Amino acid sequence: MHLVNASINSEGQLNIIPSAGSSKDDFDFFIGEWKITNRKLKARLSSCTEWDSFNARQETRKILVGLGNTDIFCTTANGQPFEGLTLRLFNPKTRLWSLFWADSNEGKMDPPLVGSFENKIGTFYCVDRFNGQQILVMFQWDKTNPGNPIWSQAFSNDNGNSWEWNWYMYFEK
Repeated sequence: MHLVNASINSEGQLNIIPSAGSSKDDFDFFIGEWKITNRKLKARLSSCTEWDSFNARQETRKILVGLGNTDIFCTTANGQPFEGLTLRLFNPKTRLWSLFWADSNEGKMDPPLVGSFENKIGTFYCVDRFNGQQILVMFQWDKTNPGNPIWSQAFSNDNGNSWEWNWYMYFEK
């Protein structure tokens, strides 16, 4: 998988450009209550091939007069309640979305993933750290079937030359 609407400069910084049709309405399909089937690698960036599966629920609502939305993700992990919060903001000047994540394990916002939708596929990137090494993170939103969208996450530890897909979420109303 190559970078979509993005490139990496010689200093390892991401340059992300919006797709031609990027708009504040890109996540309108996602407003409401959802049941989620999750499939997540047991270990990341370690050649793991074992997956955990678990269910969750989520509610998403618009905020800031439609320039953003937020959701609460709820499940049980290792017998304990787990919550995640996503904040998505659309910048009308850059026409890019920024996606922020925080969860009940860490209690802090992760670096935002930035990007846009093209042909009903949203691709979002950030530079982050995992197990002490710099990585690229990619979120992909597939809304080709807006009633059953799919979210997925991949990590790259080689500047986007290769990607490990490590989490899939299958949504249904």
